[in-house]
Amino acid sequence: ARRAGGAVAEELANAAARGDLQRLRELLDGAADPSTVNSYGRTPIQVMMLGSPRVAELLLRSGADPNRPDPRTGCLPAHDAARAGFLETLAVLHRAGARLDLPDGRGRLPLDVAAGGPHGAVGRYLR
Repeated sequence: ARRAGGAVAEELANAAARGDLQRLRELLDGAADPSTVNSYGRTPIQVMMLGSPRVAELLLRSGADPNRPDPRTGCLPAHDAARAGFLETLAVLHRAGARLDLPDGRGRLPLDVAAGGPHGAVGRYLR
């Protein structure tokens, strides 16, 4: 059975946010639930270090949902990666089933918030 909640949830989210692949792997190997929410209501994939596609891959392989919206903003991980310009992480999310046609809480698609605009590298990927 997967472990969720409390200290495990906080530690999992913190490891994801730091991009600490080793600690993340230890927690997930120890049956931590990749979909558990931290005290802010966010999952590890929602707070992960966006510049680390390997963190995204590990979370996704462990069952993290790439299409779960942030409880406050409605943003999905694809919006965050697009906005920050992390094309490799965006591609990892997309290959794992992240939908690029889902709007955030303000009705914007990942293409609408893409770093560099619609003609930048991220925008070209999303078109």
